[in-house]
Formats: sequence, C-alpha cells, structure tokens
Amino acid sequence: MEDPHRNQPVRSGGQPLASAKAAVILVHGRGGSSEDILGLAREFDEPEFAYLAPEAAKNTWYPYSFLAPIAQNQPWLNSALGFLRHVVELATTAGVPRNRIALVGFSQGACLATEFVARNAARFGGLVAFTGGLIGPPGTKFAYPGDLEGTSCFFGAGDPDPHVPWERVEESRSVLTALGGVVTVRRYPGLPHTINQDEIEQAKRLLSRLRVEE
Repeated sequence: MEDPHRNQPVRSGGQPLASAKAAVILVHGRGGSSEDILGLAREFDEPEFAYLAPEAAKNTWYPYSFLAPIAQNQPWLNSALGFLRHVVELATTAGVPRNRIALVGFSQGACLATEFVARNAARFGGLVAFTGGLIGPPGTKFAYPGDLEGTSCFFGAGDPDPHVPWERVEESRSVLTALGGVVTVRRYPGLPHTINQDEIEQAKRLLSRLRVEE
C-alpha cells in the first residue's frame, strides 16, 4: 500500500487536452467520485476547456481528518498528491501551460487541491476550494517554498462547518497570500456541507479569466 492511488482512473470531459483553451482538474470529496465532480463542468459552462477528474481509491484520498497528524494519513496523502501531479503533467504534456491549469476541489478534494498548490507553488490558472484548507493539525506552522506569482484563489465555506473550521480557511488565505496568491474568501453563515450558487458564480468568474490570451 505504498501508493494506494496508483493506477486509479482519470475521467475527462469537455475538449480534448490537445485542443483545449485551458484545463480544469476537478477533485472530489470523501465518499464522492470523479463522475460526481465532473458535473461541475456543466455548471461552469466553459465548453472550450478540458476537464480532468481523478478518482481516489475507495473514494477517499486519505483516511482521517485533514486536521489529523500528517503521519496518520500516510501513505495515502503522499500518493494523492502524487496523483494530482500526474494529472497536471497529463495536461502540460499535451500542451496546456501551467498558467492555464486550474484546480477545483470540494471538501477533502478542496483540502488536497489547496495542499498541492501550496507545495508546488508556481503560476497556476487558479485554485477553487469549496470548503477546504491546508492539511495539518491545529498549530501547524505552514511553510512552503515557491511563488504563486499572482495565481487567483477562491475559498468558500460555511461557518460553522462540521468538517472544516473557519479558522483553517483563514489560515489558508494568509499562507497562500504570503506565497504570492491573490486570494478571495467568502464565508457563508449556516451553509450546509455543500456548494452554493454564489460559490459557483465565484468559480465561474475565476475560470473565465483562462479564456483571455496572456
């Protein structure tokens, strides 16, 4: 079980990578699936984009809370981060530059996408974290090398949320801002553990920038 997500499928939608204007990597939550999260492609309504949705082994990226000690979630966490790196490489190898690759995740998938972007800080096309934040127990001193070079990031979450404390969303904003990200955060009092329409609109606004030639 050194690499539990090895050989897991990557489902796709939208344009083929070779002809896509941009690529959006969709990362599902615990208990979800790549097929479920691909439904966001219809909501985003960007037909010129390619959508890639990796599927976690047994529908979970790591077994414990994202607030658990990092070692408890190994080797699943490192395997999941490696899987995301593989999906990014699928896009770049097909000719989509990193600054046209956005990562979008929900819940556990949002945590994974956020951690991946922080650990691999560079100019991405964007990060959208629907109810998620950086991975690590309370009191973690988050320190990452690299520079996000103005990458647009959006965090949206309910407060209170049963899985993601608002304090971690705020911490994540501070860390990614210090890394050079341009971070927008929306707090939704009383929002259940789901994605609301305002979050969809925020994501659409961020992703629409990938249509513009740079």
